[in-house]
Formats: sequence, structure tokens, C-alpha cells
Amino acid sequence: MTEAGFVHRFDPAKEPGAPTLLLLHGTGGDENDLLPLGRMLDERAALLSPRGKVLENGMPRFFRRLSMGVFDEEDLVNRTHELASFVEEAASEYGLDPKRLFAVGFSNGANIAASLLLLHPGLLAGAVLLRAMTPFELETLPDLTETPVYLAAGRSDQMIPPESTERLAELLREAGAEVTLDWQPGGHGIGRAEVEAARAWLAGVITR
Repeated sequence: MTEAGFVHRFDPAKEPGAPTLLLLHGTGGDENDLLPLGRMLDERAALLSPRGKVLENGMPRFFRRLSMGVFDEEDLVNRTHELASFVEEAASEYGLDPKRLFAVGFSNGANIAASLLLLHPGLLAGAVLLRAMTPFELETLPDLTETPVYLAAGRSDQMIPPESTERLAELLREAGAEVTLDWQPGGHGIGRAEVEAARAWLAGVITR
């Protein structure tokens, strides 16, 4: 346990000025789960990968859910604030540039990454959200002007209703984010095509 009580992995950047990828795993993953994906997205990047602190039938998650697709929103909000504190402390500890910090989340990790965007605008420079849902509705949207977000969804995904992904894209756009919504033909798993698309997207926003 270190910053904010999160078990995590940190792999330093391979060269000066490279971005940092905040890797947020899906249900049942851990701090090692998305390291290979991080390297596929940017082999130069620093990788910061925490383990979710909630257990569901022994499987790590970042926040509780009441049933499949139904989130415990109070817990989600509290866990989002806790994760934001971890990111801020880790950035200070490891000397990371917050202007070059991008979240990469899958499923449960993508959902809390979306929550970070909405509740802590400015914490992230952008995000890659793989199989994300709308985390909650807000009465007042944050200012996410020009924040780039790549949102990949599967047309055959039986775990995420397509309207929930569409609503998330709509919320982020209403907040001013630059959203790329990429519908893939597959299901809930991550396919090679979207990894390559996310890599190209990330390279483009980093060099802007």
C-alpha cells in the first residue's frame, strides 16, 4: 500500500517528455493486467497502474455495483475522489506532468475513468475508454473544453446497452470534450482493430 492506499505498479517513461498512461483494469484484473496494453498504445510512456480496492466475489473492482449494469453511485463518487487523490499524490511522487496524463480504462476501469473526467475536470489530459457506460447523470456539467476522449464500444456487447455508451458520448460532448466514438463489430472484449485505432488516436493527440 502506498499513495492513498492503492496497490499499484509504476513503470517510468522510456524517454523524456513521454506521456503517462493511467491504466484502470476491468473487473477481476489487477495492477499488472493492462501493462501490455499500455505498451501497445505507447511504448515510450510512463505507466501508472493501480489495483481497484473493492472486491466482488474476490475480484478487484474500482467501485461497487448493485447488480449487472447498475452502479452504487454513492460509492462510485467516493471512490472517484479517492482515485483522484491517488493520481495527484502519485504525480507528485513520481514527477509526472499532469498535462500529459491520459487515462486508459477497460470496462469497470473505463467507467471510473469517465467519472474522473466528469468529477475532476483538469486532472486528466484525455482518456481512452474501452467499453464504458454512463456512470451517472449530473445537473451541472464540468468544463471539458477540448479534452480529447476516445470511446470504443462493441456492437455485439451484451453487457453494455448501446444507448448508455451513446449517452456518455453525448454528456462528454455537451461538456465540451472532443469525443471520438468508435463502434466495433465485436463484444465486450478488446479487439486488435481498436487497439490500433486507439494507438493512432493517442499519438495524434499527444503531438498536438
